[in-house]
Parts: sequence; C-alpha cells; structure tokens
Amino acid sequence: MTARRPGAAGTRSATAQARVRAAHARLREVDRPEVWTLLLPEADALAAARRVDQRVAAGEHLPLAGTTLAVKDNVDVAGLPTTAGCPSYATDPRGRPGPAPRTAPAVQALLDAGAVLLGKTNLDQFATGLVGTRSPYGAVRHATLPDRVSGGSSSGSAVAVALGVADIGIGTDTAGSGRVPAAFHGLVGIKTTVGLVPTDGVVPACASYDVVTTLTRDLATGAHATRIMVEASGDRSGGRGWPADVRLALPEHPVVAVPRAADLEALTPSWRVAFRAAVAHARAVGARTVEVDVSGMLAAAHLLYDGAILAERYAAVGDFLAGSPPDADPTVAAIVLAGASVSAAEYVRDRAALATARAHALDVLDGCDLLLLPTTTDHPTLADVAADPVGVNRRLGTYTNFVNLLDLAAVALPVGTVDGEPFGVSVLARAFDDQPALDLAARLLAPVAGDGAQVLPRPVAPLVVPGSVELLVVGPADGAVRRTLAGLGGRCERGARTSDAYELRAPDGDEPRPAYPHGPALARVARGAGASFAGDVWRLSAGALGRLLVSLPAPAALGPVELTDGSWVVCWTCVPRAPAATGARAGPGRPAVLATQRT
Repeated sequence: MTARRPGAAGTRSATAQARVRAAHARLREVDRPEVWTLLLPEADALAAARRVDQRVAAGEHLPLAGTTLAVKDNVDVAGLPTTAGCPSYATDPRGRPGPAPRTAPAVQALLDAGAVLLGKTNLDQFATGLVGTRSPYGAVRHATLPDRVSGGSSSGSAVAVALGVADIGIGTDTAGSGRVPAAFHGLVGIKTTVGLVPTDGVVPACASYDVVTTLTRDLATGAHATRIMVEASGDRSGGRGWPADVRLALPEHPVVAVPRAADLEALTPSWRVAFRAAVAHARAVGARTVEVDVSGMLAAAHLLYDGAILAERYAAVGDFLAGSPPDADPTVAAIVLAGASVSAAEYVRDRAALATARAHALDVLDGCDLLLLPTTTDHPTLADVAADPVGVNRRLGTYTNFVNLLDLAAVALPVGTVDGEPFGVSVLARAFDDQPALDLAARLLAPVAGDGAQVLPRPVAPLVVPGSVELLVVGPADGAVRRTLAGLGGRCERGARTSDAYELRAPDGDEPRPAYPHGPALARVARGAGASFAGDVWRLSAGALGRLLVSLPAPAALGPVELTDGSWVVCWTCVPRAPAATGARAGPGRPAVLATQRT
C-alpha cells in the first residue's frame, strides 16, 4: 500500500539544475496552467538551482538540495505578490499590496535547506473550501481524472506534486485543506499539531487554527520537510513548543481507536468497504483496534462554519471582501461576510463549547494511542460541486473539519484504491503526539511481501524535540527493558558500541542478578584495560528521562558513557553498596564485575 508516483520530476541524486529542467519539461508535457497563480521563469528557477549546486560543491550540507517546491499562494515569498486566490487582494490597500517583503519562515527554512521554488499555486480563494474550484484563476482539475475535483483549498500544490512537477507542495490546513487533496491524489499530507510550524507570512483563514502543511508523494520526504519547518523561527500561534514529556515513538503494539459503523454513514458503500480493509491492515501491522464513539467530534466540526468561529475568517479578510472586489468568489464571499454578524458573546460561547468538546475527545481516546479515520467521504465531480457548492464541501469535511478545532495532529495517507481511484485514511493523534502518528503511517505504507508478511518500514526521521536525550542500553535487548522505554515514549534509533574503557558490573555488591530490570551497569576503567560493549541507543524526552531516573531502584543511576566515535551518551551506572563481610566477590566500595569480554 504505497502512494502512486506519477511522472516523478527526477531522482534525489540529480543536480538541482537537472531537477528543475525535468520539472519544466513535465510542466510543458501536462499543460495545466490553472494549477499556478504565478510560475517563475525557467531561467530564474535554474539560477536558484545553480546557487544550490554551488553550495553543495563547496561542501555545504543541504538536506533538500535540488528538491522542487510549489507554494500555495496564501503564503508569502519575498518579491512575489500574495493573492490568496484573489488577484485584486495583492494590489488593494486592505489586502497585501505589492510584493511580499519577506518569505514566510516555514518556506524560508525549506529554501535554506536547498529546495528550489517553482512558483505559487492556485487555491480555493482565501483558503475557504475543500473542492479546489473557488478561484478566478480557474477550477483546479484532478491530476488524472479531469471530471473530478482536485480537493482544496491546497488544490494547486497537491496537483503539482501528483503530476510529478514538484517534489514538495506547501499547503495550509484549517479544516482539511491539506488532507482532502492528499486523499484524492494518493499523496501523503502531514498536518502537525497547531502551533508547531510558524504561521507568520500566511494570509489567515482562522488564525487560531491554521497550520502550514506538506504534500508529498512519499512519507519520508514529507516528514523531512515538516521537521525543517518545525525548526524554523517565527510566530507559533501562542508560542507553543514541544512539552518536556513528549512521546518520540509509537509502541510496538499500539491501541488504535476506530469509529463505529454508525459514524461511517457519510461514506459511500465502496469506501466503507475500503476503510474496513484499512482497519484490518492496521491490525496486521501490530495494532489493536478499539471501536469508539466519535459522534461528538463530528458534531464539533459544525462550529467551524456554522458557529461563531466564523468571525475569525471575517477578521482576516472581511474588510477587503466587504468592498465587493470584482474577482471575489461569490461562495467564499458569502461564507466570510456572514462572520460580520457574530457577537463577542457568541464567539466566547463557542470557544467554551470547543474546550468542552476537546475534553470529551480526550475522554473518548483514553487508553488509545491514536485514532484512524477515513480522510473524506467520496470523490465528487466538478458538476456535483457546481450544482451544490456548499453541501458538497460540507460533506467532504465530515472527518477533517474538527481536527484543528479539537487540537489534534493528523497524517493523511493512501491505503489503496476504490474503482481505480485513490482511497486514503488519516491517522489522528493528541496534540504533540505527531511522531507516533507518523510511525503508524510508516507501518501502514510499508509494502507487503509476496508471502503476505509485512516488510518492516524504514524508520521515519523523528521530528526535532529540543532537550531530548540519548540513552545507551547494553546487553540483551530483553522485553522488560524495551517495554519500559517504549512505555515512556522512547525511540530506539540505532546500534552503537562503547569505547574499550568499560566493564560490565552488577548493580550492587551482591551476587550478579541477570534479571535486574534495567540490565547490568557499565563502569569506566583505564582505556584499553576494559572492553567495548554493543548496545542500542534510545532517544527519550527530558521528561521521560526524569521519570525513568526517579523510578530506578537503589543503587542504580544514570551517567555518561563514551562511544567508539568519541561522542557521549547516558547509560546505566550504579552506586555500590558495601559488600558482605564474608564471601563477598568485590572489595570494599567496589561493585562486582559481571563481564569484561567483548560482545
């Protein structure tokens, strides 16, 4: 179950200039002008690519060197207008007149990492819609099914990636705008916890709930780009950052909540069958599934467009639309202008209702690691949307509209096809459980061998967590130790060896106890006088490490240990007890030696 890769624009080993040439060749081949609001001249993109190649040749490490980038046109790029899908907005004094003075920090971080911008992409105007048709630049058709919608509002970015023109599409997601187009195109859409990726330089839809997202053909590229954006400096909607006890990995056998049959009635019959198959696949890759009642979450979704939260859309662009610009989409204008009548009391009331709904959602998910849902309900045609623009859009947001409102993270991913069309699900997680969601997505996307066995997925690079600590576990990787660390949200990252200056010792001066729950401890001796020991390096959050430390039975402790590469990590140590008066194996104050042989 992997994402389709139509017409990839190049390989990761190609130079940046070669990749840009391939992208423009693909642009000419597909001839889809409605995807773009502004396409940089090929010469300009090649000049930027040349600078990337020169930096790489000079020895600079650029993790995204030459990766081609398409940016949704509600996100600023220095020197280019930001239209938000409304050309007059880029020239009106009430909009963002003239070229953007600086690039949005999330996008700048990608450019600094070596990505090359191809242009700005079309969208549902002012990021208001899930269909991709609400734009004076034209309705963005699906990449391969021209009678179907592309999904919105990040329609242009999704199609640019699906057609193999861009490697990374930057979108924004308030109600599902990055996830719905991902589902329609067999792409991966990563929407982090609200506030992790900076949102300055973005035309707001609902400023409290907007997230800058990625659309990619594979999970690894999306996770890498997301990590870079999370590291970017900038406004994070209230200054949110990783909590000290954030989980860095998914348990080996996670508990995954799935909706009841009654909560899936919005799906077409064939999509219900496909979702049941996805749930079965989740069980096949190690999850235990539990049915839960998500009707309260689905009900909370209505507050985004039918409640007072709509006032945030009016606060963002209402004054501009109140001037009746000639290129305003009438459906978008009607939605946004309705927010003008919201009173302060109504807004406070609905924010309080959302707080209650969030608490209820956490109760529903109690005991579960993640929630698996269909991303959307069906795939309408352009004619369907023309006949019922609001109703179709509302239906498509059934399983997406509530996610940001309830402070959940999400990864949308493809899990097969229905009648030849992509079918996708979304892995939802509590706030800041982004990494477990990515880990389950990796399992679901991993290929299945010919004998039906699951091929272990390549680990997804973890999102950066400041203050996390590496912990070395030496000796047999028994179940007790792994369960302890996994229960703390720890992540096994790699194998490693200590330098040859260590002995393995019992945790105290008594007889060795192989069943000691945290394994034997290392003691440092003269370099060359000890041995080098193999182990696994785990990464724990600072809070998890603290909980581990206080749980250690005396006389166990944690201390620094040197690896063969000269780096230092934390490992088990111990404070020795005085040995018994007779029959002791160790001298006064010295723990017993368990082993010094090389492992």
